[in-house]
Amino acid sequence: MQIAVAGAADATEAEYKAAYATGALIAQQGGVLICGGLGGVMEAACKGAREHGGTTVGIISGTGDGNQYLDIVIRTGLGHARNVLVAQSGDVMIAIGGSHGTLSEIAIALKTGCPVFGIASWDIDGVVKCTTPADAVGLAIKAASPPSRHTPGPE
Repeated sequence: MQIAVAGAADATEAEYKAAYATGALIAQQGGVLICGGLGGVMEAACKGAREHGGTTVGIISGTGDGNQYLDIVIRTGLGHARNVLVAQSGDVMIAIGGSHGTLSEIAIALKTGCPVFGIASWDIDGVVKCTTPADAVGLAIKAASPPSRHTPGPE
């Protein structure tokens, strides 16, 4: 099971804590965490996953190394276009806070039929509001169970 985590590179303290807990819970459930590989929410989620025995994948926008908690780095050189790869690589997505980059990942996920669970994130149709990391991960795990997703949404 692959769970994409989306959120801002400049996370608030509350977002960082929520992302860390989310990453830890994903790891404890045996999921692979996929993200944009940079700082903030992405770093915190990776740190939580790594410190709890999980595997982390960063699909980074440039050619660098991403954050220090990545197990696998995919260097795209695509800039913001890499958001499509992040959104398409998860069986489900958890969005934590976030700005316009996070919104683009959410939109791509929803457009392609990927369930999205939000913690203090964008309040738009299709994003399931969650109040805690445990709620988000629990719902994400259920949604990621077979049958698989990736059925296109309405055009």
